[in-house]
Amino acid sequence: MTNSQSKKEYLRRIYKVQDYIETHLYDSLNLQELAVVAGFSKFHFHRIFKGIVQEPLSQYVNRLKLERAVFLLIHRPDMTVTDIAYHFGFADSAVFSRTFKNHYKVSPNHYRNQYSKNRKDPYKLSQYNEGVSKIEGKSKGELVQGNVEILMVDNINVAYLRHIGTYKDLAITFSEVLEKLFKYAKDQNLTIFEKTKVLTVYHDNPEFAKEDQLRTSLCMTIADNVVVEENSDIGSMMIPSGKYAVGHFDIFQKEYSGAWDFMYSEWLSNSGYQPRDSFAFEVYNNDPNTHPQNKHLVDIYLPIEPL
Repeated sequence: MTNSQSKKEYLRRIYKVQDYIETHLYDSLNLQELAVVAGFSKFHFHRIFKGIVQEPLSQYVNRLKLERAVFLLIHRPDMTVTDIAYHFGFADSAVFSRTFKNHYKVSPNHYRNQYSKNRKDPYKLSQYNEGVSKIEGKSKGELVQGNVEILMVDNINVAYLRHIGTYKDLAITFSEVLEKLFKYAKDQNLTIFEKTKVLTVYHDNPEFAKEDQLRTSLCMTIADNVVVEENSDIGSMMIPSGKYAVGHFDIFQKEYSGAWDFMYSEWLSNSGYQPRDSFAFEVYNNDPNTHPQNKHLVDIYLPIEPL
């Protein structure tokens, strides 16, 4: 095995663990369990994880739990601090509060109260895909508008290449990553004419996570029975089923941030729904290079539940 192949194998295993952690954030995860997922000895796994991710395993798990907890503290006033603590697998509210304060330097209740007092603007997540806007410049003129429908979506099986870092850096490498994903799909005969979709999954909330730790997966849908080769740097995961608000947009590249703003500040605040504790994603429905105006036909999937 070459050095390049070895590096890809290590990354594949770490990404597999990250996917497992994300789908089990509500459990009390332990080193033995995660080492088995990675296929490494528990005596070495935590050092391997820290060496590649540049963050200790326990800190990584707690950080993801806390970033999701912050989201609930702000947008789920019906849930108490104790409810949120148990929701994410903490032993009790005292352990959760101590962990939260060590990370954010304030208690959960203080964070909730201060955010509620200081937050005057409608909830906006224009940071999603903001790298494109920074490169192209902000859209001027009328606000971006889209048509929204509410759908129950089944599990979506995807193959992916992952990017960890800022959305600005992702925008620079997007075409290269997409080309690599298409080549893999072609070599493995994974594409299904008129059925295969390309999408981007945003695992972290850019309002609460650090820019250089944002995880983004560029994905391609695959059949449910397809198993991605284990010796590849391409991973596979299942996008969870559930209720989604799906915004349909016909936009220029520089208008992605405006589309996200429309979903959150215009549509969501008047919908009777609130964001569900899951990740959002974009689905791309055309090649903008073939559009007469180079427009992007894109759907934004926002996980929701009744307010």
